Amino acid sequence: MNPSLAEKIIDLGLGAGADFVDIFEEETREASVLFKDNKVESAKAGTDYGIGIRLVYGASVVYGFTSDESEAALIQLTQALAYQGQVGNISALPLSLTQAPVIQSVKIDPRTSGQGAKLDWLRRANTAARSYSPLIGQVMVSAVDSVSQIHILNSEGLNLSDIRTRCRFSVQVTAQDQGQLFVAREAPGALQGHEFFESLNIEQLSTDAAQRALLMLHAGYIEGKKMPVVMGNGFGGVIFHEACGHPLETEAIRRKASPFVGKLGEAIAHEKVTALDDGTLFNVWGSLGVDDEGTPTQKTVLIERGKLLNYLSDRVGAKELGLPQTGSARRESYKYAPVSRMRNTYIAAGTDALTDMLASVDQGLYAKKLGGGSVNPATGEFNFAVEEGYAIRSGKIAHPVRGATLIGKGHEILPLISMVGPDLELAAGMCGASSGMVPTTVGQPSLKVDSILVGGRA
Repeated sequence: MNPSLAEKIIDLGLGAGADFVDIFEEETREASVLFKDNKVESAKAGTDYGIGIRLVYGASVVYGFTSDESEAALIQLTQALAYQGQVGNISALPLSLTQAPVIQSVKIDPRTSGQGAKLDWLRRANTAARSYSPLIGQVMVSAVDSVSQIHILNSEGLNLSDIRTRCRFSVQVTAQDQGQLFVAREAPGALQGHEFFESLNIEQLSTDAAQRALLMLHAGYIEGKKMPVVMGNGFGGVIFHEACGHPLETEAIRRKASPFVGKLGEAIAHEKVTALDDGTLFNVWGSLGVDDEGTPTQKTVLIERGKLLNYLSDRVGAKELGLPQTGSARRESYKYAPVSRMRNTYIAAGTDALTDMLASVDQGLYAKKLGGGSVNPATGEFNFAVEEGYAIRSGKIAHPVRGATLIGKGHEILPLISMVGPDLELAAGMCGASSGMVPTTVGQPSLKVDSILVGGRA
């Protein structure tokens, strides 16, 4: 956007009494190929462009967007957003060009590779999964890439551009036998170009998914009750993300829709638990050089040795609660106003060996890999399916079990995490909230929860 046009929009918003005005311009090219039933099911590519304008009045936000970049359309949009009858007394600072921190390296730009480059990766995954067993009934493989160019300008003089390139690969395998089905999935992603796809061991990913689907297809069931649970690393971190991470965002705190309201400085977890949200991890799926308000991201320690140290904040939440901004304002696209959201959220590595965790359990569950679930962020209540689980008997991993679910409240589970392993692993995911779907990373080492309600059946 021409800076002189941006200055007109900003001055118009401030003149209508707004405390702060910002403009978010975005052009995103996304391309995907889906391979299903031994053929290309779909191939899509498109570019979306638009501009969002936000006027902030104290803790209130008024937001609108358009794909019409003409001066007349943008002035009309700003006038429609402005509070009528108010007069401002704040002057905009001169726009000053700022560079975004570099937190990714792109060697193969998806825009130059084209869709055809994905076909070999997809076919290889399909062949590897299907060749594992004749009981593999369906294989769906997809490769998705996106390149987003953003431009942020605001009334405090910010004039900043950034480019974000992401790629994600997914293989979903369904095993079936005598009317029974089980689905397993692997879906890594990164803040990289097509070199990410080239770096993957595609055959291993596909075989892992097929092996897990077949193993769990013939597994028995576990009896539901409260029991100790040893959770696997990686995507197991989705429980902390959902049941504890969302309630630590200022969007929840300022609305008093969180069990962690007013708990800064207090012990909320076992002393073995340290949890972080880090937007600066190089080339990692959920990372950002700057957030969607233009604030540089940071490594934010949420919980240190059990004590709550920080919330995740955006501009509005930080100002209302008197907190520093953590570079956590995020949005799906220009169609959404930004709010505080997670980036790469994980429980830090500890020192307890997995064998010691298992040995401490007489009868329990080893939840090696979690699947989908649901959560109420206001209460922290969650319900997550265990995609790959095993009964623990006399300190040893016993037979596989299917159909298990983990049920509880995040703030009640945190004090019950008594052992944390050294094997930290991160996993890519997508997170939905009031500002749309955004790429986030979850993670944790292996850990032991002393007691949690496990849903199942005898």
